[in-house]
Amino acid sequence: MMTIITRVKLKAGSTEQWDRVMRERVEAARGASGWVSAQLLRGVDEDLERAIVGVWESKDAWAAWHHDDAFQETRDQLSRVEDRAQESVWFEVVEDVD
Repeated sequence: MMTIITRVKLKAGSTEQWDRVMRERVEAARGASGWVSAQLLRGVDEDLERAIVGVWESKDAWAAWHHDDAFQETRDQLSRVEDRAQESVWFEVVEDVD
C-alpha cells in the first residue's frame, strides 16, 4: 500500500467550496480501482490550510484515477480556489494499525 499526503493553501473565502468539492471527489474515488481510503484534514492553526491523506494499493492506481472524468472535473473546480500549488509526498505503508 502507498500513502500520499497532499497539502494545499486556500484563497480566503473559499473554504466551504473547497471542502464540498473535495468531499465529492473522495466519494467518486471510492469506486476507483486501487482506492483504499482517504482523510480530509483542516489546519488547526491555519484555517486556510488543508491536507488530503490518500491510501492506494499502488502509485499506478492513484495515477490512473487522475485520468477519470470525475477527478478532472473536481481538479478544475479546486484549482480555482487554491492559493498555491499543492505539495505532495509519498510514503510506503510499513504497518497498518487499526
